[in-house]
Amino acid sequence: MSSILPINVDDLLRLQGVESARVEFKASWDEKTTGSQIIRTICAFANDFQNLNGGYIALGVAEQDGAAVLPVKGLSEKEIEDAQKWIRGRCNVIDPVYQPVLSPEIHEGQRILVIWAPGSQARPHQAPESVEKGASRKFYIRLGSETVDADRQPELKTQLMQLTARVPFDDRRALQASVLDIRETKVREFLNDIGSGLVDEADTKALYRALRIADPVNGHDAPRNVGLLFFSQNPEQWFPGARIEVVQFAGDSSGNVLEEKVFSNRPVQEQLRECLAYLEGLSVRMIQKLPGRTQAGHWVSYPSLALREALVNAVYHRSYEGVQEPVKVYLYPDRMEIISYPGPVPGIETKHLDGSAPLPPVPARNRRIGELLKELRLAEGRGTGIPEVRRTMKKNGSPPPRFDFDEARSYFRVTLPVHPEYQAILAFQDVAHLRAVGDVQGALQRLQEAYKANPATLGVAVELAKELVSKGDIHGAENIYQQFKASAPAENSASLITLIASAWLDAGEQKKAVTWLNRLPELDAVGDTFEAAIQEKRAGRLKKAHRYFQLAGNAVLQDAKALHEFAQVKMKLAGEVRPGHRSQSSAAYTRLLDEAKEMLQRVVQMDAPRARHAWAWFDLGNVLRWSKAPLPDIRRAFERAVEYDPHENRFLRALNELDDRNGRH
Repeated sequence: MSSILPINVDDLLRLQGVESARVEFKASWDEKTTGSQIIRTICAFANDFQNLNGGYIALGVAEQDGAAVLPVKGLSEKEIEDAQKWIRGRCNVIDPVYQPVLSPEIHEGQRILVIWAPGSQARPHQAPESVEKGASRKFYIRLGSETVDADRQPELKTQLMQLTARVPFDDRRALQASVLDIRETKVREFLNDIGSGLVDEADTKALYRALRIADPVNGHDAPRNVGLLFFSQNPEQWFPGARIEVVQFAGDSSGNVLEEKVFSNRPVQEQLRECLAYLEGLSVRMIQKLPGRTQAGHWVSYPSLALREALVNAVYHRSYEGVQEPVKVYLYPDRMEIISYPGPVPGIETKHLDGSAPLPPVPARNRRIGELLKELRLAEGRGTGIPEVRRTMKKNGSPPPRFDFDEARSYFRVTLPVHPEYQAILAFQDVAHLRAVGDVQGALQRLQEAYKANPATLGVAVELAKELVSKGDIHGAENIYQQFKASAPAENSASLITLIASAWLDAGEQKKAVTWLNRLPELDAVGDTFEAAIQEKRAGRLKKAHRYFQLAGNAVLQDAKALHEFAQVKMKLAGEVRPGHRSQSSAAYTRLLDEAKEMLQRVVQMDAPRARHAWAWFDLGNVLRWSKAPLPDIRRAFERAVEYDPHENRFLRALNELDDRNGRH
């Protein structure tokens, strides 16, 4: 038995590629108990109040919490035959007459009956409120997953009346074209992609009619607009503007165009896929492993799901009737704008887009485009796209998206701000270039612009504070810290704190430096602990410095500078507990010196600048001397220090003093 449904039955039962509000499940068939409900629902689907292209009723399928109970219960062959006969007869009393598609199906060995009731081109329809003879007729519509009597809600009935003979443009017949303009190979590719049983229909005319992309007109078949949009080689031949244009602008003030890309001369779903692949290829993904945490932090410049929802919505909800403007994607350094024409349908206001009010049940502009995109898994359910964009941007750590349109509703624009860290990367690239060409003031101005655009970006805040400190403006750096904390109170600002503390130490203001170091939060990033330890050491707070180095764990062993600084801290602490000192502890003294010696021996073997090696050898010589190591070992350490930096007098003086003390000339 070949299916005549445009959707795969398993997908239908699992609500894949179709909204749950467009599907009803009935566990059994009984004309007395379920018959009238089914007719009312068929009438409501036919009226297609929200332009979703009707829906489906699955008989023989139980429902629980809005989902099908699988495996299905099924119906007997006789029940299916009786149900079809009864439904066809009762649909004749719908006014005007409306006949749905009845498709017996087999799912996992069980027989079920699927009733497909597409949106009607002769709406509005009325159906009897009961199976009783002479029962009054009512206008029924679907609101969400409910079948509602529109006669009881005058405002809804008025809206339904206004839809009379108003078929959405995408579902109208295209009398200016021929069914020969539809490429059968593309139709069958589509049906194969969605797993529809219609792919086995050998008769092309019957296939197009079953898929409702063509209709008989005056003895011949004419395509529907949706058929040309999805299955012709070049939809723009009939719908000027049925394309997507992407324009990337330069980051400087010139506003020059860097690149233009046009997606056209192919069906709309192919345009979408290729454009999405192109945009996702431009998006930058960053992954950072954070010490002490089991998961890596990660972000992308534009989250894929938000980008997809915004672009799909633009293609889905734009008008193809008399609007020659394409869907436009503008890429700026700090944002992406996706613009479609015209604006939203009447009834949609700003409050519905920013999440402060639920989406009202207004008819969509297109019903077939959305349906086919959903079956291809390119679009989600009605009303879910914009909330999904907001959620995805928030999850990525991006600023919230913006949705706007003008008073005349001539356009609709979705603005996706780039992730702030990516914006910082672009700013750093510009700053590096400006510094390389000697434009120091321009580099400072670029940093200030980047910081003003997003004061909650730590990287930019630190870089700007460094620039101010280099010019002697420590108070300016302190202001940057205060602004950053106000903008991002939950962010770890340790790198800013240690930078300012270091500046005060350089200025000889130890008390001010200590005040700043006292603000350090709990640290879990290696870079932060290294810098905090170094500044605490400079401030003379050796025990705090020692604790921060210990927090960094094994990462210290991989960093020559940090390891050397840690060894120096141990040397200074050893000096505080050396025998004869008021805090003497012979065991602690020996342990600290042994640990310092081991660290310094590692440093001199690591890849590091010559100056680092020179000072590490010098410190090692002192540790060996204090440890009463053999004289040749001590002398060799000082000799290597002199060898690495013969111009440093302290190295040569230490070597000479060693020789003088031991009578060597």
